[in-house]
Order: sequence, then structure tokens, then C-alpha cells
Amino acid sequence: MCTAMKFQCILQDTPGTHNENTVWKWHIQDPASQRLTWNKPPKSVLVIKKIRDASLLEPFKELCIFLTEVKNMIVYVEKKVLEDPAISGDENFGAITKKFCTFREDLDDISNRVDFIICLGGDGTLLYASSLFQDSVPPVMAFHLGSLGFLTPFKFDTYQSQVTQIIEGNAAIVLRSRLKVRVLKENWEKKARMDEKGIILTNGDTESSRKAMQYEVLNEVVVDRGPSSYLSNVDLFLDGHLITTVQGDGVIVSTPTGSTAYAVAAGASMIHPNVPAIMITPICPHSLSFRPIVVPAGVELKIMLSRDARNTAWVSFDGRKRQEICHGDSITITTSCFPVPSICFRDPVNDWFESLAQCLHWNVRKKQNYLSSEDEEF
Repeated sequence: MCTAMKFQCILQDTPGTHNENTVWKWHIQDPASQRLTWNKPPKSVLVIKKIRDASLLEPFKELCIFLTEVKNMIVYVEKKVLEDPAISGDENFGAITKKFCTFREDLDDISNRVDFIICLGGDGTLLYASSLFQDSVPPVMAFHLGSLGFLTPFKFDTYQSQVTQIIEGNAAIVLRSRLKVRVLKENWEKKARMDEKGIILTNGDTESSRKAMQYEVLNEVVVDRGPSSYLSNVDLFLDGHLITTVQGDGVIVSTPTGSTAYAVAAGASMIHPNVPAIMITPICPHSLSFRPIVVPAGVELKIMLSRDARNTAWVSFDGRKRQEICHGDSITITTSCFPVPSICFRDPVNDWFESLAQCLHWNVRKKQNYLSSEDEEF
């Protein structure tokens, strides 16, 4: 990742009096005061556009022309975006696309080439941007041009002034934590549907060969029963200790950002993205007392099929890379060291509550009528 940016310290310590009874006081910075500043002006930008969405063609072209011709920036665009006939067939826009730098997902590494990211679309574009960077992620500016827009606070009507403000620096950010997930497969060469990426770990015995795959997840890891009619039956470990067995349709392990996605639909609470935590939410548990829980961000979770499970399980990461989990396989989950710096429209607190109100209609109801003194007599 380019080193042209810096984040202000989130946690700082202040010493007391310098004597043998010195007391250290810890002060948590106001979440609304986290800022993004540039050490030097950004030169390159990655533009992510939702594929196969005709409504985004004109905004995409306008933005790219503005960034290239007005701001003189190096624009990175995914190759499959430019292969869209509506873009490749536009002769006027063709001269601009020749100046772009292109890349292909899972083949080209652009982690050290991009200063910041602009997303055009819905929340899925931000999730996709996160998946492109398995280590440090450049700051992300997301425009609401999709269906929900919980994670996309910017409106495209005034994109020129907003993009200019970001390039000039001093913008509010929220650091959205991610989950580092490691899937360890036993006897993987005998199993179908393996992901192409991964590190092969072997001890020389073909029968006991293992394949480890690692993912960075912004929303959630979902373990479910797949097409089977039986309940899922998976063991859940926390820092090496078995804490419970999940019997039901599955379990969701989510970040605070993901708490407002699948987790809240399954009955979990909504957590602000600045809260360091991991959420564990059962999906249709076969137990009335199995409620969602929140654990500290530093713990290590491990999920495995129970020994007496009747069927395999399936796992997906932010809705992608879906694969089967068999006996002997394991899924290890902890908080990643590489969050997603999401640029705010105003600040992390106001943006979040605005999204709750506008997108999820949180606590929307008809107001109760005023009760006058005469009414109180009845």
C-alpha cells in the first residue's frame, strides 16, 4: 500500500505525576475525531464499478474523465469493467480508457500501487474492494448508487467537490475491522470445489496432505448446513476451549460492520464499527436459550464439524468463495490487523445513525399523541 497517508492515533496514554505512585490514565479518542491526512498528494486511484449495471455507465465515465483530465490522476480499473460493450464501444470515451491502468482479480497485485479507492454502486462494491486487498487497504470513498447503501454515504450529485475535498485531505474516517479467516482442509486432494488460491502444507504423506486458505472478511463468515435436510452440528471453540455446539441452520461470525447485515436479520444487535468486537450469532438454533453473543476482538475462534454430525457443513466469506467443510477440516477466525479505512461523509457517529434511519428505518413508528391535563382525568 502506498505510504502517502497516515491515521491519527486512536489510543493514547497520559502519565500522572512522576513519583513512585504514578498512575497512568488511558483516554479513548472520540470516534468522531478520527481523521485521514496525506503525507503527500495522492497520485493514483482505483475506481470500482458494479458490473452489468447500465445506470452506472454515465457516472463512471464522468468520474473517470474528471480524475484523469482535471485531477491528472492515474486511474486503475478492473479489466472486465472495460470489456463491457457499452464502454468498449464508446469511441469518445475510448481515448480516456487508453490512459487507464488495468488489472485482473486474483491475478494482478495492485496493493502497493493505489493511494485510495472510489466505489460506484451498492454495499457490495465496498465488500468487493475489501476482497481485493488481503493486507493493507487504501482509504475507500463509496458513492451510493446501489439498492441499500448502508456502507456508501456519499451521493454522486456533488462528486467533484467531494472528491476534491478527499484529495486535499483532512477527511473523517472509520476503521472497519476485518476478520482474518484460515480454513484448513484435510486430505484436500480428494475433495472437489477447492479454491485455487492457498498454501499447500505437507509432511510428505499424500494421505495426510493439508491445504490452508486464508481470507480477509469485512462482513461475516457464515457456516450453514447447505443442501442437507439435517441440522448443522458444529463445535465452537474460543481460545482453544470448547464453549458450545451449534445445532441449527448454522452460525454467523461477524464484525461490527457485518452486524447490520446477515447478523441483524438473524436476531443480533447492531454494533457501531468503532467497537472492537466479534459477534457470534446462531441461525435458527434448536434451542430457545441460544442467544447471540459479543466477544472481544482479540480472541481466536475455531469452528469444526462435531464428531457425531450427520452431514457436512458449508462456509462462505462475505457471500463469496463458498466451499464444503468436512470432518477434520477447521475454520480459524480472529480479528485482522488490516482494517478497511472507510471515508465518512460527515463523521463515523452521524453517518452510522443516518444509515440506520435511512436504510433500515430504525425505530420508525407513528408518534404518540400529546396527553393534555384534561385527558389525564379519564
